[in-house]
Amino acid sequence: MTQPGLAWVTLAALLGAASLLAWFMPTVWLDWQPALATHQPWRCWSAAFVHWSPLHLGANLFGTLLVGALGRVGRVPWPTTLAWFVAWPLLHLALLAQPALAHYGGLSGVLHAGVAAAAVEIALTDRGQPRLIGLLLLGGLLLKIVLETPWGAPLRHPADWDIAIAPLAHTTGALAGATLALLAHALTSRPKP
Repeated sequence: MTQPGLAWVTLAALLGAASLLAWFMPTVWLDWQPALATHQPWRCWSAAFVHWSPLHLGANLFGTLLVGALGRVGRVPWPTTLAWFVAWPLLHLALLAQPALAHYGGLSGVLHAGVAAAAVEIALTDRGQPRLIGLLLLGGLLLKIVLETPWGAPLRHPADWDIAIAPLAHTTGALAGATLALLAHALTSRPKP
C-alpha cells in the first residue's frame, strides 16, 4: 500500500517535468486547438505543457509545487489522484464550449482541477480544522472563478501578466476536478461501523 499523497506528488512532478521539456518544443505541436481535437486527441493532454512566456511557465511551475504540497500534506489518496488525472483531458475537451478560443496552453486549468479535487477530498474525509480548510479552499476557488467571469470573453488580459488567460479553463478544471473527486470518494469510502 502506498503512502497517502505519494501518487499525488508524483503526478505533480510529472506535470512540472513535462512542462519544462515542452518549453523547448514548438507550441503548434502541442497546444489546444479545437479544430484539431478530433484527429489529434493527444492535445487534450499536451496542451497543459505549453507555456507562452517565461512568466507563465514559472508561475505554473510554482503552482504545481503548491498543489503537489497540498496533496501531500492533505494525504490525498490515489483514487483522488486518479480523479485529478482524468479531469486533465476532460477540462480541455470542455473548452469546445468556447469555439472562439482557437489556441490554449498551460497548466492552470489542470492546477485548478487539482486544487478542487484535493479540497473536496480533505473536506469530505477529515473532521475539524482540516475539514474547515478544505471548505475554505473550495470557497476561495469558487470566488476566484466567479470573479474571472468565465461566461464572458474567451480571453482576459490581466495587467500584471504578459499573456492572456482563459477563465473557462480554470472553471472547467475546477468543475471536473471536484466532480471526479466526489465520484472517487463515493466509490471508495466505506461506511464506518
